[in-house]
Amino acid sequence: MELLQFLQTTPVVFIALCGLLGLMVGSFLNVVIHRLPRMMEQEWREQCASLDADPSQASPAQRGPRYNLVVPRSACPSCGHQIRALENIPVLSYLALGGRCARCKTRISPRYPIVEALTGVLSAFAAWHFGFGAAALTALIFIWALIALTFIDFDTHLLPDSITQPLLWLGLLVNFSGTFTGLQSAVAGAVAGYLTLWSVYWLFKLTTGKEGMGFGDFKLLAAIGAWLGWQVLPLTILLSSLVGAMVGITLILFAGRGRQIPIPFGPYLAGGGLIALFWGQSITQAYLGVAL
Repeated sequence: MELLQFLQTTPVVFIALCGLLGLMVGSFLNVVIHRLPRMMEQEWREQCASLDADPSQASPAQRGPRYNLVVPRSACPSCGHQIRALENIPVLSYLALGGRCARCKTRISPRYPIVEALTGVLSAFAAWHFGFGAAALTALIFIWALIALTFIDFDTHLLPDSITQPLLWLGLLVNFSGTFTGLQSAVAGAVAGYLTLWSVYWLFKLTTGKEGMGFGDFKLLAAIGAWLGWQVLPLTILLSSLVGAMVGITLILFAGRGRQIPIPFGPYLAGGGLIALFWGQSITQAYLGVAL
């Protein structure tokens, strides 16, 4: 109790702790971003193999070594050097090693410290924005999930159900006590979020014969609606569409990206959701005030 009172009365310490926690979680999110799609692919392969043979008859060697978010230990993909604890300190280890493997000196992608720093900064900002309490602590979970989904979608054009679906249900539970919005608004947000993009998907497919987005986008917008309420969905869709269009046009004009190459929409939905988390109500109220 004394610790909670101290954190409540000392916002600087609470913000700093949330920032440090975000850095550590960001290191774990790098593992999730890298391994979860491979775990999904492995599961799909096993399911396909089960159509031809009884998987219970497969030997452990045929099934391959265990691979999940815990094992095997993180290692350099070039030389196999296992990452030691001192080499896994968020951001600092990357800087100390000069962005290279400690053994073979192969360059390490700068995205690892970027994810860690981004998670730490957004976590600290959430602590400052909401202050000590349930809103800040639950907002951290929302932020961490959106960061993981953003980078997974960038890499694979996938939004895993193992993240989007629990995020949706957790949003409804969080708002059972009205943390970010009322429960009715949260339920309406989940339904409206899913049906909105589902309708766009089918309208586009019936018109062009092509699929304009994946089902994961429906679930992500539904999760955002469950966390923040139906009122912020128009803002979220507008912001994500504008940013996605600008990025797509930029890639086509300056990076030579083909028009037929799909661009993942999940990262822009996540960005719109983050903006809505911090400023959605203020922006919506300001807009309605001007419109009226």
